[in-house]
Amino acid sequence: MTERLFALLDGLGIATDTHHHPPAFTVEQGNRVWGAIPGIHCKNLFLKDAKGKLWLVVAPGDRSIDLKRLPERIGSARLSFGSGELLQRVLGVEPGSVTPFALINDEERRVSLVLDAWMMAQPLLNFHPLRNDMTTTIASGDFRRFLAAIGHVGDEVTL
Repeated sequence: MTERLFALLDGLGIATDTHHHPPAFTVEQGNRVWGAIPGIHCKNLFLKDAKGKLWLVVAPGDRSIDLKRLPERIGSARLSFGSGELLQRVLGVEPGSVTPFALINDEERRVSLVLDAWMMAQPLLNFHPLRNDMTTTIASGDFRRFLAAIGHVGDEVTL
């Protein structure tokens, strides 16, 4: 799975830097293993709204996201977390490994992507490359190129 992601990035001419570390299931655990990896470390929320629409909200790891106020910002119905089974079925990753890179597996384009606008203005972003024992650093412009290549352009919103 990770090999397919890295092959696509290479094929697009996108340079990344991947670091191996102990598994990190939460931002708090990640803060202990990311160490000196440069760039913005991100949280990824896989959500389902009351109408059944799926969302992936990506924001800086230290950003607090109010799920009660989020619908008015992104145009969704009431939100709750998507189940681990739904996550696996749609994005092909396990809980604790949620990442926008997993949109490579969303061939039906079921997931709407929401990206924090401030985060996307930063030069370097960090995401799990489909597994939570690694962190991949990518330039924000290259991340946009990746998303365009897989047909998933995200809405950039102030969260």
